[in-house]
Amino acid sequence: MTGKVEPRICVQRDDFDLQAEVDRISIGTSGIGAIVTFSGLCRDEGGRLAALELEHYPGMAETAMSRIASLAIERFGLLDLTAIHRYGKIAARENIVLVIAAAPHRQAAFDGANFVMDYLKTAAPFWKKEHGNDGSKGEWVAARDADDAARDKWK
Repeated sequence: MTGKVEPRICVQRDDFDLQAEVDRISIGTSGIGAIVTFSGLCRDEGGRLAALELEHYPGMAETAMSRIASLAIERFGLLDLTAIHRYGKIAARENIVLVIAAAPHRQAAFDGANFVMDYLKTAAPFWKKEHGNDGSKGEWVAARDADDAARDKWK
């Protein structure tokens, strides 16, 4: 691997095109033996949830995502990495987050993508509020101990 790998980090309102993002990496990066993608969707929680409203702290969210991505690149020897996180009101079954990790070998790509997601869930400044199918607005979604435990396995 030559040169420093710069991750592609985006915080955006608009949806993303998973295939276009994979193509960007697979066409533009040499030495790849594996590409792992993770696309997180807004759950409908058994038909109860209509949407999630995601807010972020502009500037700080991108900085946190860049730091996490850079750690993953260094730790797992990734050749490329994309992390896209949406904000705004996102309907059930729509995309929220995309992580693509490219590496010479599959395990590094799997681990890199998993590492990024575990840290995005706990260390990036995003907040979620539920919107019910009955028109109700729920509370802000609290952090979960399981997300902290997933992150802590990487320490």
